[in-house]
Amino acid sequence: MSTTEGRHARHRLDELIHAPVRLSIVAALAQVDEAEFARVRDTVEVSDSVLSKQATQLEAAGYVRIRKGHVGKRPRTWLSLTPTGRTAYTGHLEALRAIAEGR
Repeated sequence: MSTTEGRHARHRLDELIHAPVRLSIVAALAQVDEAEFARVRDTVEVSDSVLSKQATQLEAAGYVRIRKGHVGKRPRTWLSLTPTGRTAYTGHLEALRAIAEGR
C-alpha cells in the first residue's frame, strides 16, 4: 500500500449519493426544507416507481425523511433531507470540486 492511497478526493465520494438519480434527488432536496413527492419527481424527471425506489434507499441510509399525510382526502408524500443527508451531500460536493480542481 502506497503512502498516498486513500488521499485522492475520489475516496471521499459518497457511493450512495454518487448515482445520478440519487444525486439529483439529494440536490433538489438540498434547496428546500421539504418537497412534495410529485415536485421532486418532476424536477428530477423520473417515474413514480424510480423516485420511490431511490428515495427508499436514501431513507434507509438516513439521508432522506419520507413523510406521508393527506391534503384534504388526497394522500400525499413529502421528502426532506436529514441533517445526515445534508452533511453527506456537502461532503460529496466538496470531493467533486476537489477532483475537478485537481486537488
